Amino acid sequence: MKLYFATGTISIAVAIALNEAGINYDTQRIDFGAGEQLSDSYAAINSKGRVPALEVDGTILTETGAILDYIAAQDKRLMPADPLHAAHARSVMYYLASTMHVNHAHKMRGSRWANTEASWADMAAKVPETMTASAAFVEAECLRGPFVLGEHICIADAYLFVVCNWLEGDGVDLAPFAKLRAFMAAMEARPSVQAVRANGMLP
Repeated sequence: MKLYFATGTISIAVAIALNEAGINYDTQRIDFGAGEQLSDSYAAINSKGRVPALEVDGTILTETGAILDYIAAQDKRLMPADPLHAAHARSVMYYLASTMHVNHAHKMRGSRWANTEASWADMAAKVPETMTASAAFVEAECLRGPFVLGEHICIADAYLFVVCNWLEGDGVDLAPFAKLRAFMAAMEARPSVQAVRANGMLP
């Protein structure tokens, strides 16, 4: 397997999950600052110009949730067999993809949604408010214990951890969110997270 990633992006959730599953993989860093995600060579990997992309035996997988589901299919410990518990894990991941990640992206990618710089600035100014609201939702609705499903880690935890790494940079005060802070500490203690930090994949 080969993971195409960019430092600090959601692609690092895939690296964490691969480490949790004990799967060996190679990496290729895509330098967003240099615009490598827009290059012809990367377009041949992922025409969307985004990360992650995971190459598996010549097949390219894209979209974080889909890749995480693929990893969980290789290691059944990372997604519960109980359909209700699995639905909760996926509901967290879909919320992150559809709402919380989008809230974060308004800070620096306003051009995806509007054409004028004034509109971009307005979206960026809203980010501390919307990301705080997302943190409150995570605190109240997503965590059923130390992790998303309680005592045992699943692929949703890798996804949630990376998104929550953006909160302080987005102007969110984490002091009111005791459960979220405990979750982040529990994830930081895991060898999977320590490995990606040691590799410079998380700032």
